Amino acid sequence: MAIKFEARSLIEHEKGRYCIDQVCQNIDAVSANLLKRLPINAFYGYEDVALESFRAAKQAGLITLYDLPIGYWRSMLQLLETERRARPDWAMTLTGYKNSSVKLQRKEEELSLADYIFVASSFTKKTLDLYPGRLAPIHVISYGFPKTITQRTYAPLKGRKLKLLFVGGVSQRKGIDNVLEAVTNLENHVELTIVGRKPVEGCTPLEAGLRRHRWIPSLTNQEILALMRQHDVLVFPSLFEGFGLVITEAMSQGTPVITTDRTAGPDFITHGENGWLIEAGNSAGLEDQIIQILSSPHMIKSNGLSAISTAQSRPWTAYGRDLAEKVKEISSNN
Repeated sequence: MAIKFEARSLIEHEKGRYCIDQVCQNIDAVSANLLKRLPINAFYGYEDVALESFRAAKQAGLITLYDLPIGYWRSMLQLLETERRARPDWAMTLTGYKNSSVKLQRKEEELSLADYIFVASSFTKKTLDLYPGRLAPIHVISYGFPKTITQRTYAPLKGRKLKLLFVGGVSQRKGIDNVLEAVTNLENHVELTIVGRKPVEGCTPLEAGLRRHRWIPSLTNQEILALMRQHDVLVFPSLFEGFGLVITEAMSQGTPVITTDRTAGPDFITHGENGWLIEAGNSAGLEDQIIQILSSPHMIKSNGLSAISTAQSRPWTAYGRDLAEKVKEISSNN
């Protein structure tokens, strides 16, 4: 609404009255006050919404459980600095650099106050290797998959183009330039649909890429799932991702995924069996993988069916169960 009525100052990063940071801090303050009156022995908090609550929890002798949904900020800055230098025209889309030293210090203190840390992917756990202090034990509990489809028809590739789909914020953190580069020489053989909002206005190569391909700024979740079923492959070459829900969403719809080693992909995907894994930031590697699929189109169906099988093995209820069991175990042992 603030954007619609041109009141962007209300959601200005970290400062606007209704920006996500102010909202999170208000929620945190309310939680901290509630902790003084609740008969509990542990508090589960999320990144950027836990500092005051953790301080109050420590004073009350409670166990502090910390959920880190995306990779550690020091690792993000280190990995994306290469992109800033290599692709200066795309640097403005890497909005993670906007965080102030005050916000980053809050993140550090939250981690320092955590008794246990929960992450959703092995990659997120790995990013915490750069934390300069002593960390609490880290538990990897993967998110679940949406409800899977019961059947999927795979149209032959003969006589048509390979239908590629990208879903996510169209920034270079998500690898959008790698997608655009990878299909440049393949436009006679592939068609690309891009779904996602622009993080900024005025990025010249992004604007050019969106004009060249089919671009849909926003869809509902159900519309995205339907669109996934209409495409052959989801391409999601993210350079830094705590999980990547579009990966599990596509797999649940029988659409195999090309993703990178910096997502939850390696936790679910066996290369060439139920999807494909490539090196992050490697446009040539992504292009080569697309060419392999064009050369062996039967892989779409075989990998897609295996993706459905993988998705069926871990519904969202499994995530809830595993998380509840681990929290119960920690609570009972302390």
